[in-house]
Amino acid sequence: MTAYQETLNILARQPRRWVVTGAAGFIGSNILEKLLLLGQHVVGLDNLESGYERNLRDVQRKVSAEAWEHFHFIQGDVRIRETCETAFAQADVVIHQAAVSSVPRSMGAPEETHAVNVTGFLNVLIAAIGKRVKRVVYASSSAVYGDDAGSPKSEERIGNAISPYAASKRMNELYADVFARCYGLSSVGLRYFNVYGPRQDPKGAYAAVIPTWISSLLKGEPVTINGDGKTTRDFCFIDDVVQANILAATTPIPADGGTVVCNIGTGSETSLNELFSTLRDCLGEKKALRTKEGFKAAPVYQDFRPGDIRHSCADISRARQLLGYEPAWDLKKGLAGIVGWYAASGIPEVTPSCTQ
Repeated sequence: MTAYQETLNILARQPRRWVVTGAAGFIGSNILEKLLLLGQHVVGLDNLESGYERNLRDVQRKVSAEAWEHFHFIQGDVRIRETCETAFAQADVVIHQAAVSSVPRSMGAPEETHAVNVTGFLNVLIAAIGKRVKRVVYASSSAVYGDDAGSPKSEERIGNAISPYAASKRMNELYADVFARCYGLSSVGLRYFNVYGPRQDPKGAYAAVIPTWISSLLKGEPVTINGDGKTTRDFCFIDDVVQANILAATTPIPADGGTVVCNIGTGSETSLNELFSTLRDCLGEKKALRTKEGFKAAPVYQDFRPGDIRHSCADISRARQLLGYEPAWDLKKGLAGIVGWYAASGIPEVTPSCTQ
């Protein structure tokens, strides 16, 4: 039995009280769904600026009526400390996903990015202390590696931040460390690599290239690649990210400091050119989705995007060792899963441009 399965069994027998910030977003709603399926009591906090009520409705359809009764939603903002305090009142664990999660958006709106990602996170930490929360798990990002040229990325070595988003996530890690040392708050930061899966907003930040390309291929529209297509990413399916969050929330952390940061990815990298070919093949296997135009398409290349990292692959040995994390989804399996989801849920209406 894996560490994850053992953890799920324990939680099913011994429910806890959770708060998920950003619960109506892509990652947050998937975490929420898993927790409710396990019979947990969950408070969701989201201001619905980048999260959607449709995601919550989708979760409601996936869980039992009894499980849904264990969920309480608060429409509110982490930038307001009193809102965090209200949401955290009886929480054992806080899983913090609320954020401005886009490199391009942060380049155009650095003040907003700081307010949400840094001041909002500080409010989460202060509220967690005041309400005696046992553990805070928070979303960091592979963006903190900045201009570091090494690959795979190891937690001990980071470069210079190359976007306000990257700087904000690095500040989260620094604050988490300070609050562990000064106030004894236990926390785990998860440096997500390129996450994809059901409920992903095609205009969002986490590897939104995948749903955008699915839409474009199926409609016979051009697929645009920023750069020469040799840029590499570690594409991580959402179920593995959910696994990481649940393990991070429940696994004892070494006593030296009470906080840790772990990479969450697959440990393998894929170029955008390879991604395009694999995705096109995956779509072609779904005969019901095949369109004559879409699967003859070749990508259209444009300039590199400012603030993007050239190569990104996770060294996941720390997450394996400390959390018992073991990714279960390779890229082809994950793409087959998301293609099936879009077939059932409908193809998103997007423009051919994308984030990578």
